[in-house]
Amino acid sequence: MPIKKALEISEEKRLDLVKIAPTANPPVCRIMDYGKYKYELAKKEKEARKNQKIINVKEIRLTPNIETHDLNVKAKTASKFLESGDKVKVSVRFRGREMGHTEIGREVLNDFAKLTGEFGIIEKPAKLEGRSMVMYLTPRTE
Repeated sequence: MPIKKALEISEEKRLDLVKIAPTANPPVCRIMDYGKYKYELAKKEKEARKNQKIINVKEIRLTPNIETHDLNVKAKTASKFLESGDKVKVSVRFRGREMGHTEIGREVLNDFAKLTGEFGIIEKPAKLEGRSMVMYLTPRTE
């Protein structure tokens, strides 16, 4: 229908004439209450944001020559983080000559993953980044 007639109808109903597909030939329009539409969109967006869970990334730092008790304590802390729904970044920092024995750091990270296996799974396996080896754990979803 012609634009003038559509405008008349929309004014008669006290609503807005909104272009849905302006690039189409002919352009597609809809008669609606635009203010109400925008309000409902904002309301839906707010509701979606409310239901969203924010995931934090907690970091735990280890050394290649960490003792078993210290490793167990750090694993227990990581398990608490995983239980609360946070991701955990586990990093082993190498200093000096330790860089020549990165396999020891990988073993430490594998042991750590076994200790926290009940609460989390490996998202990204151990990878050497500069002077540290990093591994990411995520909470188990069941």
